Amino acid sequence: MIEWFTWVQVAVAVAAGLFCVIRGLVGRAPNDLTLGSAALVELLLVVQVVVALVAPGAGNPPTGSLLEFWVYLVTALLLPPLAIFWALIERNRWSTVIIGVACFAVAVMVYRMNQIW
Repeated sequence: MIEWFTWVQVAVAVAAGLFCVIRGLVGRAPNDLTLGSAALVELLLVVQVVVALVAPGAGNPPTGSLLEFWVYLVTALLLPPLAIFWALIERNRWSTVIIGVACFAVAVMVYRMNQIW
């Protein structure tokens, strides 16, 4: 993994998580801003998939368990779309909080992926 890109992903996921949790706790239903922040986290994860596929060929092979890394990455890829899907079906303040919690989970998973790599 690329160290600086990992920290960008973690920072964006934490910022999106804080934004969504705060908006949810003040009673806001999901809107374009909260859904867009989760979509940005997802976009960065898709870029991470490309980086993970290219990095070994560029001389940056993983030092930890490759299976564990990919399980984390695939699971992290599923969290934002599932949270967005939930928010679109059940449009209330708690759906916004769920988006934030999913973003926090992605931040932790990306940090762990960096440790594994």
